[in-house]
Amino acid sequence: MPNNESQDPISYEAPMPGRHARFGYLLLAYVAVALGIAGVFLPLLPATPFLLVAVWAAPKGSQRVHDWVYDQPQFARLINDWHQQGAVPLSAKWLATAMMVASWLTLWWTGTHWGLLLGMSFFFACVGGFLWTRPNPKYR
Repeated sequence: MPNNESQDPISYEAPMPGRHARFGYLLLAYVAVALGIAGVFLPLLPATPFLLVAVWAAPKGSQRVHDWVYDQPQFARLINDWHQQGAVPLSAKWLATAMMVASWLTLWWTGTHWGLLLGMSFFFACVGGFLWTRPNPKYR
């Protein structure tokens, strides 16, 4: 049995699911991309989780969409770092942390109920803890 861990994720082609499942995955990927793009401009809507869902769903729905995502110069290195090393760049960690703090402060400033503030604090702490425990990428 070949070792898939050393295989370059760009060249990896998983078997495609059935037609209806492919449509569902593709629809999920496009909706996630749209929400991710909206999240770039809306402070309380996070972009990264939606884009990660899109990257996960796209290859299950269409090899062409998968290849397009992996060919994007803005995403290819980040995605490969994640797939090959489970790594997140330090700049992305700082940016995500700053955006979570800005989102929480926006909620606080607008007078959001304390229960929601507490819940978001817990959520952001969990996301930040996960993010900061990921290694930094090691480049050859």
